Amino acid sequence: MNNQILIVEDDAAILELLVEELEEVGHLVTGADSAEQALMLSETTDFDVIISDIRLPGMDGMTLLDTLARQPDHPAMIIITAFGSIEQAVDALQRGADDFLTKPLDLDQVRASVARLSQRHALRTRQQADEARDIFKLNDMTSCTPAMSALFDQARRLATQQAAVLIQGESGTGKELLAHALHRESPRKAGPFVAVNCASIAPDVMESECFGHVKGAFTGAVAHRRGLFQQAHGGTLFLDEIGDMPLALQAKLLRVLQTHCIRPVGSEEEQQVDIRIVAATNRPLAELIEAGLFREDLFYRLETFNLTLPPLRERPDDIALLAEHFIERYRREQGRDTMTLSPSALSLLWAYPFPGNVRELDNAILRAVTLARTEVLEPDDFPERFRQTVATREGHDAQAREWLSLEQMEQRYIRRVLDAVDGNKRRAADILGIGRKTLYRRLEERESS
Repeated sequence: MNNQILIVEDDAAILELLVEELEEVGHLVTGADSAEQALMLSETTDFDVIISDIRLPGMDGMTLLDTLARQPDHPAMIIITAFGSIEQAVDALQRGADDFLTKPLDLDQVRASVARLSQRHALRTRQQADEARDIFKLNDMTSCTPAMSALFDQARRLATQQAAVLIQGESGTGKELLAHALHRESPRKAGPFVAVNCASIAPDVMESECFGHVKGAFTGAVAHRRGLFQQAHGGTLFLDEIGDMPLALQAKLLRVLQTHCIRPVGSEEEQQVDIRIVAATNRPLAELIEAGLFREDLFYRLETFNLTLPPLRERPDDIALLAEHFIERYRREQGRDTMTLSPSALSLLWAYPFPGNVRELDNAILRAVTLARTEVLEPDDFPERFRQTVATREGHDAQAREWLSLEQMEQRYIRRVLDAVDGNKRRAADILGIGRKTLYRRLEERESS
């Protein structure tokens, strides 16, 4: 869980019991025997939950509550006392307490209250971080990175044009989503969007699939059949994996781009089609041209307007945003209560290279939401390959850093996380599992060294 919990209790036996109980379920627990000590600790650590007795030596728990409630981003507060009353409970809740428990404590109730308030505090912190960052959208696509924002702007401009567009990117980066966005942002949005994967159609039937055929064109052609190009009339035709299109059909596609006409198999007459072609590939077409597998003239015709989707590993700041998006989608579909990622699960996703890109993240979140037994997704809810890959990478990194001091390793890792989140210290602290004040102090130490 890695939630930071502070317990303020002057009874040493109760303090020790609560610390042990909450550490046993995975929380990071700090103890204090006075309100004054609690305030000092809160200066250096961002606690998620503070549990405080009302009766304390010196400053009492209610005064501590008042002091903390005035601070921005203050932690959740649980007030406990052996001397409670209904009036005291109401007063504490009105002054900002999130829960009120009485001694003798029910440890199951303590655990449940801490779990609930930790999750609520994490959600509030994440919502505040979301509000502080810029989120860019293009139809069903979302991002918080400047590179994707620029891509979305370029796509909106190209959507208004009639020329063909080539989308390049690794498998799973969202090429079909981008093609859909181009269609929905275009004057053709009321027309059909027809998608075809060129790698999934056998070469000997691809011409008939694309251009249709007339009755009697070949054995088995017992009736006229409209092809995909005719079906897309008035709209957009998306040709995915165009690098797998046979050379003979590439020549006919080039003619369609030049004349806007097709000829069904077995027909002597051409038919005019009003379509906008969007093609996509995960293969380097220049290499296919060198190998004689792709027409150079078709490449230049398509490449005039191209959009390149970066892999997810090159935009790591999108991982948390997309994970939250997928969690919310699948949570709603499955009728689950509010769900969130634990800091350790988020760290796992950040460290994983995602060779399958956004599609792999999507599938991993679907699996985690479906199989999770609690409302907080932990590393164990994700595929074993995630943990194995991250452990292997960290092992290689450790070997490369074996001559660095521990302090140097820590500073390099902090800088690496900060760079990945574009300097967002709140998010960096969450990923590192430390408070923002601790992060600020370590950055100051680095600058002064």
